[in-house]
Amino acid sequence: MQSDFSYSQPQWLQKIFTALNLRPEEGHRTLLLFTFYTFMSMGIMWLEVSSAALFLDKYGAKTLPLIYLFTALVGVSLGSVYSWLQRLLPLRQVIVLIALLMTLPIGLFRIGLGVEVWAAPTIFALRLWMEAITNLNELNLSVLANQLFNIREIKRTFPLISSGNLVADILSGFTLFALLTVLDVNNVVYLVLGIMLVATGVLFYISKTYEHAFPDSKRRTVELSNANFSARRLRKLIRRYVLLLLSFFVIAQMLLYLVEYQYFLQLEAQEFSIDAMAKFLGIFTGVLGLMELLTQLFTSSRLIERLGLFMTAGLLPALMAIFSCLCLVVSLPAVGGATGLFIGLILLKFIDEWLRYTIVASSRPVLFQPVPAQPRAKIQSLVGVAESIAIGIVGIGILLVMALANHISWMQGSSIFLFITLGLSLLWLGSIFLLRSQYLNLLVLTAERGLLSFSDASLRVLKQAIIEALDKPGPEADKRSLIELLTQIEPRSISEVLAPMLSELSPNLQQQSLETMLVYPDPTFTGYVDALIYPSQEPSILALALRYVWLTQQDGDVNQLKPYLKPSIDPAVRGTAASMMLRHGNPAERARATYLLQQMLTHQEELERVMGCRALGEAEYMQGLRLHVPNLLQDDSLRVRRSMLEAISATRLEEHYPSLLKALSYKSTREAAMKALSELGNDALPMLVKLANDPYKSETLRHQAWNVIGRIGTLQALNLLSSNLMTAWGGPRRWILRILLKLLDEQGLRRSTDIDSALDQLGRPGVETLLDQELQFIGQLYSCLEDCSEEKASGETCEWLRRALQDMKADAMQRILLLLRFLYPSSVIQAAELNLDGSAASRARGLEILDNTLNIPAKRAILTLFDRSNSNNETTLAALHPLVTYQPLEPQERLRQLMELRHFLSDWALACCFHVARTERWPLSGDHVMASLRHPVSFVREAALSYLDMASPSSLPRLLQLMEKDSDPLVADQVQKMLEKHVATQ
Repeated sequence: MQSDFSYSQPQWLQKIFTALNLRPEEGHRTLLLFTFYTFMSMGIMWLEVSSAALFLDKYGAKTLPLIYLFTALVGVSLGSVYSWLQRLLPLRQVIVLIALLMTLPIGLFRIGLGVEVWAAPTIFALRLWMEAITNLNELNLSVLANQLFNIREIKRTFPLISSGNLVADILSGFTLFALLTVLDVNNVVYLVLGIMLVATGVLFYISKTYEHAFPDSKRRTVELSNANFSARRLRKLIRRYVLLLLSFFVIAQMLLYLVEYQYFLQLEAQEFSIDAMAKFLGIFTGVLGLMELLTQLFTSSRLIERLGLFMTAGLLPALMAIFSCLCLVVSLPAVGGATGLFIGLILLKFIDEWLRYTIVASSRPVLFQPVPAQPRAKIQSLVGVAESIAIGIVGIGILLVMALANHISWMQGSSIFLFITLGLSLLWLGSIFLLRSQYLNLLVLTAERGLLSFSDASLRVLKQAIIEALDKPGPEADKRSLIELLTQIEPRSISEVLAPMLSELSPNLQQQSLETMLVYPDPTFTGYVDALIYPSQEPSILALALRYVWLTQQDGDVNQLKPYLKPSIDPAVRGTAASMMLRHGNPAERARATYLLQQMLTHQEELERVMGCRALGEAEYMQGLRLHVPNLLQDDSLRVRRSMLEAISATRLEEHYPSLLKALSYKSTREAAMKALSELGNDALPMLVKLANDPYKSETLRHQAWNVIGRIGTLQALNLLSSNLMTAWGGPRRWILRILLKLLDEQGLRRSTDIDSALDQLGRPGVETLLDQELQFIGQLYSCLEDCSEEKASGETCEWLRRALQDMKADAMQRILLLLRFLYPSSVIQAAELNLDGSAASRARGLEILDNTLNIPAKRAILTLFDRSNSNNETTLAALHPLVTYQPLEPQERLRQLMELRHFLSDWALACCFHVARTERWPLSGDHVMASLRHPVSFVREAALSYLDMASPSSLPRLLQLMEKDSDPLVADQVQKMLEKHVATQ
């Protein structure tokens, strides 16, 4: 997406963005969409008020049920037309045509109002059209928002955009009151047509300005299968939830139109003139809109946060039930009669619209969140159809009540409608109660399957489900998985769940549970663990239990540990007891524990030394035992060396931190070193970043350093990854991208928002900048491939260079796909990537997925780049023209320009540049050559020396003397041979 604003914005504008929770790059799109929605909604509001006044004067409120019936038919038909147009035309054209379809018939209606013969049917059609296009306008807005914004942006921008409807309520209500002083109701239709045409013009501007946000092709159905939803239990639960969801929205829609009918029925009974009624409706709409806007801006989100989603959603049906009862009471002749009923229904209508379009509207998107992403759009469409059908049901119901009302009085008929309103309100409350239980169940089940983050589910319900599963008989492997699941989602409170059931678990599960609980020991549950300490207990469990108990108490009797210090006791228990005595004992007891651990560390048996090292890690400090660390790091036993690395980390032995970094170089100790460095947390970050950015270290070592930073996973570590992503290139950038994406996928399990905070600093503009960098680099590669083609530069070394350029292009394209996963759902980009590597038909599907997913300015360039049918370099360069301007150059000039990008080239490509220059005898800049002589990769230095031997043999001896002691034996040998050659020629 284009950056809507430059980064150098005035301070006051930045403060406004902060107050509105907007990013600078979202401002322009949000403003345009807000403007479109406000203008279109104002036109519809004017049309609603005008058509209501005309309709009630001509037909009366008793004809409204027919409107509801026809509205259902027209609404479903227009929805079908919307889908049909998407199959014929690109989406950016469809949205403008729909806006014109909503607007242009209004001109015909005005003509019909002026012809006496056609006035009556035109009024009926006008009211019907207003009802139908209201839902169509909402659908158009929803499609627009989903194309212009990604999921994270919609959460920030859509509440502001949707408030355009509330602003329209205020403006249209008060302006209509003023306009009707100089115009009659019929002529207001001209204003409706005018402002809706303005809104259509804004929409046309949006479709042109953000053309890249819409797919060029007509709509295709791209189905991504998801095996996670094949389970019968999940399908059954989703089906049940969807039925309750349908009932929620159907009842809500029925109540909306039932209250509206009663409201208009009471307005008709007051016998207002057409202009007086229009003025009353305008004032009512304006006051209501002002109240809704204030509520939406300052109350809705806070109310949902404090009361909860379902408690807040239940406010409207509860108040409607209460006010329906009040209307029934005040309608009694002894209380208020017709006047009391009129006032009561005005209040009922006000409360319904006030809360419906603020609190309930804010809750609506959240109700769809438990539904898996794949069927979610289909279910939302189904709800829309059900709402249209609900309008027709209301119409039929009103007609039936009216037929019954012919045999009873008018007041009795009004009472029947109020009783129905009361009953539906109570049914709505009941559906919310049932929906709440299924909402939690579905969230928990989808969370277990990794479909939603655990932060979205009720932790209490999830814990209860795990406890019940652990209590029931079942395979040990399943219970082990449940403990691992609980460890991932809530490690700090895991003792609360596992401690009470320790005595009932198998020994293997007891050991797993204790190891998990020891990460965050809790004194509250020490008693449960203490029950596992008895002489016949297995040594591994006994050692863990001793450690837990003594880590959670400060004033324990150290004498209780002394029986475990005997030589006959298992080394695991003995070492643990010694380490705990080092923590809690007096000087004499600490000396004894130190001596015992010294005996274990120097013991001939491997197990003794391993357990001694582990005991060191459990101690608070090493005292005199640190003297044994160098020898233990060189121990013949791999297990001892690994245990010593963990002990260094646990005791923060800073003088031996270099040993942890060194251990990363060896495959045998790499995992232990990574674990030890991860446990150091932020303390390890400075040395890890230094190692990761040191070009003279091996790629394997640098890669592992970045991996450890990702494992640390603190906010500081993630910020380091994000900041280095902007400056890294080639392999390091790819490593960091994969690490961040892995953390992003795991954030739900970790219940952490740190990764979101780190990525927010990078932001969408940052990701788009990285994409532009990659595309600009690819543009330079294609320029070189075009100017150094086989026809223009033949030879083996030139072919080497072309292959190296192709390899770098493939790497850059892979990084582009990784970057796109930060902007769009990972599963979608992965599906596209998988298809792009297949057959021609499969590649076409992959491109179709990207075409319908991407909404960034570089979309055309990316699609052209991944379209293998565009094998012509000129076609690709034309697509990349907005980012890279290609100007043909001679091969030697293009090679020199490519050398200007030497920091971005791969090591082999840089070496190939020197080989080509040497064989073709092309001159290169001295700065490039001298810089490459200091290159960390030996074959690049070797290639630079070979080029110098050809290009400047006179200056070579002095340089060779400086490189005689090169760190690489091959380069040193080459230097020696060149020196001998120079001496021989003199």
